[in-house]
Amino acid sequence: MRLWLPVVCLCLAAGSHTFGSSQNQREHGAEVFAASGCRHCHTIRNVGGHKGPDLSGVGRVLSKEKIRAQILHGGNEMPPFTDDLEPAEVDVLVAYLRSCREKPKKMQPNPGPALDKPVSR
Repeated sequence: MRLWLPVVCLCLAAGSHTFGSSQNQREHGAEVFAASGCRHCHTIRNVGGHKGPDLSGVGRVLSKEKIRAQILHGGNEMPPFTDDLEPAEVDVLVAYLRSCREKPKKMQPNPGPALDKPVSR
């Protein structure tokens, strides 16, 4: 009857290991992003270049498959990186980019000149 307790413990341990390994994968992906020169063109959380798009929220917009295809085949002025990255590097880079899920910032409306003040000419 107490067989369920080891099963629950095993499931909890497996779940925490999966989380830990995916966390490590994302951390390694951030290292690959920096070491491979992605930051020269791309910004994530206000760090990096501005030649390419800001990738702070790319994980909210693109699937794993689309991110992988963009990295490997390029397009939209981005060169392909098939020959530059090992498959394992692409895997961790995709995991990292999928974790970049920042919501876009809302634009504050420009209030313009105050209506109660006369405009000087």
